[in-house]
Amino acid sequence: MPSELEPPSPGNTPIVADTSVLINFLKVDRMDLIGTHPSRFLVLDHVAEEISEDYPQQYKRFEASLAAGYIGLERVTDPTEVHVFLLLAIGNRLGAGERAAIAVALSRKYALAIDDRKAINRALREAGIASTRLRILRTQDIVVTLIQTGALSIAQADGMLADWAANHRFKLKITSFRALLGPSSAEAEGESPER
Repeated sequence: MPSELEPPSPGNTPIVADTSVLINFLKVDRMDLIGTHPSRFLVLDHVAEEISEDYPQQYKRFEASLAAGYIGLERVTDPTEVHVFLLLAIGNRLGAGERAAIAVALSRKYALAIDDRKAINRALREAGIASTRLRILRTQDIVVTLIQTGALSIAQADGMLADWAANHRFKLKITSFRALLGPSSAEAEGESPER
């Protein structure tokens, strides 16, 4: 199968971010982490518009992230990307930000940061039709990469996890990011691994 949900791997391939992932970092005021990620994050005009309209309290943080260079902002103007964007609107309930992010990720062969299951399924289906490999990263995958690169400790990541669950209606099926890191995570935190 040419497309799949993949675990994170640091690299130079840019990441096109959907609103769903960005808003998780904006709500806990940690866009600085996106800026330290080994891959460059690209935000499209449709996503910026969704943040402005649907999350006005986080929009100032979004603008500050742009000014700090944590993320780059681009318009969707390439004819191929516009075509895919419009095709994704037919008979579907994806938002404009999701459609734009999927279209650009497929066209440029960038990774796609997105959390919405329905949008992920649609993106993977489109990648299969186009015989294009599409790397999907969810919020938890980005956090795992940040831990692996030393930008974030497991304790800090777990603090964000608790904050998301308690205050921002974003819950993961884990109680600690340690569960996603494997047995070497205890050693990375300076603890002796359980035996």
